[in-house]
Amino acid sequence: MVRIRLPKSRPLAIALLALYLLPATACHHKGAANKLFDPSYVSFTTNYNALFDSQLYPSLILATTNNPAQVPDLFDVTLTAPADNSVLRIVIDSSALNYVTIFQEILPRRGQSYTFHPSLKWKYDILRRIRQPQAVDFTFTCFINDEEVDVKNLHLNCRTINECPLSLVYQQQATDFRWLFAAYVNEDHPQIVQILTDIIDQGAVTRLSGYQSGAKAVRDQVFAVWYYALNRGIAYSSISCTSNPSPRANVQHIRFFDEVYNTRQANCVDACVFFASILRKIGLKPVIFVEPCHAYLGYYTDKNRKNIELLETTITSWVNFPELSRSLDDEGRLSSEALDKISKYLSEADLQRYRDGKLTFEQLKMLVARSLFEKASVYDRETYNTNRAHFADTASITYQQLDIEQLRQQVQPIN
Repeated sequence: MVRIRLPKSRPLAIALLALYLLPATACHHKGAANKLFDPSYVSFTTNYNALFDSQLYPSLILATTNNPAQVPDLFDVTLTAPADNSVLRIVIDSSALNYVTIFQEILPRRGQSYTFHPSLKWKYDILRRIRQPQAVDFTFTCFINDEEVDVKNLHLNCRTINECPLSLVYQQQATDFRWLFAAYVNEDHPQIVQILTDIIDQGAVTRLSGYQSGAKAVRDQVFAVWYYALNRGIAYSSISCTSNPSPRANVQHIRFFDEVYNTRQANCVDACVFFASILRKIGLKPVIFVEPCHAYLGYYTDKNRKNIELLETTITSWVNFPELSRSLDDEGRLSSEALDKISKYLSEADLQRYRDGKLTFEQLKMLVARSLFEKASVYDRETYNTNRAHFADTASITYQQLDIEQLRQQVQPIN
């Protein structure tokens, strides 16, 4: 039996007796003499969404800044309330990728378990510049009624900004992220303004008017962009692989608009991104069609989306115009050997006209570009018609029809 000698002051006596009678879960305990709340009772835990398998994707964060509900919550914290109406404060320390973030909530009922999903204050400018995978640690500190209760750390692997998750598998269920392709389409890129001037200067069209002048004018504008890409010398080059260690992640390296422009290299997705960025800028409505192991471009010839044309963008690599230009002789003419390389894209009559000096090299290039454009316009028509039902199925992961204008409501350009 324990005897308690109380002071004569009644208020002080009541306070001391209440402190003595506090339950063991909420009073001073061995090993934490100055703590009011027992960490083992609070059971504070932090988790990173298991879907992402400890991989952090900057592309996903940046693309959905205006619509974070587009993706699952990345982080969660769980704890048990140690007292009624206790005040929870979670402090996430600053790291290379985020600023100090404070999350606060009221926990109404003692003994009740609560789960929250704090959103970090990201350093967006840093995320945009990540071109090498790197490790990052996030530290979460739990406070109850201003008392520090526990600290947890999460160690993640941050991927590069070019790495785009296509689909992620968790518990034998795949989650599709191919809509993220739209984030690499960047109609706001400042380089496009100069490109539009260059397109007009090339002479394929006299103006870029969007849908103002009918379907034929739309096709002519797309051809003018096509002709520009040929003159730029954009060649096919696949660098889709990444070092992502997750066996449950289907990811792809995607080049940004300026990378395609500067390196003059692109795979099917990169080229679609490049073309779609320019078409969006001039007011057209591009679509990226995604099939297993391939992607190709579509564009509506009317603003009401009733008629669509296709374009196999990788065909720009079939002829290298800058290389042809370097092979001109002192008189600005192609050798027979160089002419043979492009002869299959010209009629016999046009070939003879060039040999007779009745066509300039620039006129010859335009004819070759037209021929390639016609081939690129029908190249994917059969597979498109075969898979139209799959594209129309919104539940399909394997086949996707990505209307960039419509996706802009959920997905922002990574710029």
